[in-house]
Amino acid sequence: MDRYWRRNLHMLWLGLFINHIAYTLSVPFFPIFLQNDLGIQNRLEMWSGVSISISFLISGLCAPFWGALADKFGKKPMLIRSGIGLALAHFANYFVYDLFTFILVRIFQGLMAGFGPASIALVGTNTPEKHVGYALGVISTATAAGGIIGPLVGGVLSHWLGLRACFIATGIITLLSAVIVLVGVKEVHKRQDVARISIIQDIKYAARNRRLMGIFGLSLLVSTSVMILEPLLTLYVVQIGGSIDKATLSSGIVFSAVGVATVIMGPRWGIIGGRIGYEKVLFIGLIGGGIGNLLQLGVHQLIGFGILRFSYGLFFAAVFPALNVLIVKYAESDFRGRAVSLNQSSSQFGIVVGPLLGGVFGGWLGIQFVFLLTGVTLLGAAWMRKVDNTRRTDQKLLG
Repeated sequence: MDRYWRRNLHMLWLGLFINHIAYTLSVPFFPIFLQNDLGIQNRLEMWSGVSISISFLISGLCAPFWGALADKFGKKPMLIRSGIGLALAHFANYFVYDLFTFILVRIFQGLMAGFGPASIALVGTNTPEKHVGYALGVISTATAAGGIIGPLVGGVLSHWLGLRACFIATGIITLLSAVIVLVGVKEVHKRQDVARISIIQDIKYAARNRRLMGIFGLSLLVSTSVMILEPLLTLYVVQIGGSIDKATLSSGIVFSAVGVATVIMGPRWGIIGGRIGYEKVLFIGLIGGGIGNLLQLGVHQLIGFGILRFSYGLFFAAVFPALNVLIVKYAESDFRGRAVSLNQSSSQFGIVVGPLLGGVFGGWLGIQFVFLLTGVTLLGAAWMRKVDNTRRTDQKLLG
């Protein structure tokens, strides 16, 4: 383990980075694809939310099954399986010309998902104890970095060649991430007795750890807050001044703003957390994210909106590295890999709920209400976290 962990970290970061480039190359532009290529005019916000959520719903339901197979056969085979399967799903989107087939392909994509959770689990279980926090902080920036390039390339490519060309590019790039894992990752795997693998028992065990369950709940909430805007931002960019024919390019730049901010500040928040504590860093990230969403209520100009999204990302970049490190801190060493998997399942269900809520609320009450709801929720989560930590501190002093 000591021999390979740095190489694994670098290769997995690169693989996850490339994999997320592929994801953000096309998924943010699904509303435009549904409207222009599939002819969906009525309830566009709702179908945008459904098309994004259905994949993550299936992925969340299948995650424990893939996790059990990873315990038996190793995380690396699951990474390769996911990379190849996701590539096939992206290629299949090129041949879709109706809504029903598109939903079926998205379901298949959900069945094949799991590249990100498997990467984090492999890092968490194949890194020496003293380096786990650092390694998880580094790997958490991979998706943000991929989220910078993906929307930009997707916006340019779809503007020039159309969204179907993005699906082909997405499939090729996803295959490349699988090749990187196949060639570059060395897993030290101790095969577990299948009889000992019980998802229900893992959940019961985690439920006895209140701090760990609090992290799982917060991961659900944070993922929901991020993804609730996924089916709406492209449409909102058009509303505040972006032209329809350049909507994918303009929204790609806006999507990338948060990713740029995360790559800039993500590692720095990791260093700050080592100095002041990751609970404090998490609190700062939640407060910044909440205020950032509320401020977006008053911005109705495209450049200003992009600048505000970047500023929001500088603070919100603190959240996910802090959550990953706190899982390591609060989970027993022999439960750490399963704790990471359970947290990823919580996050996946947030990714399911978010676009659905965004599609419903955006179409019913307007996108401005979604900004308000998200901001208030994140501020409420920060306040509850602060109260809970204060209570625990007082109990320690009295006890």
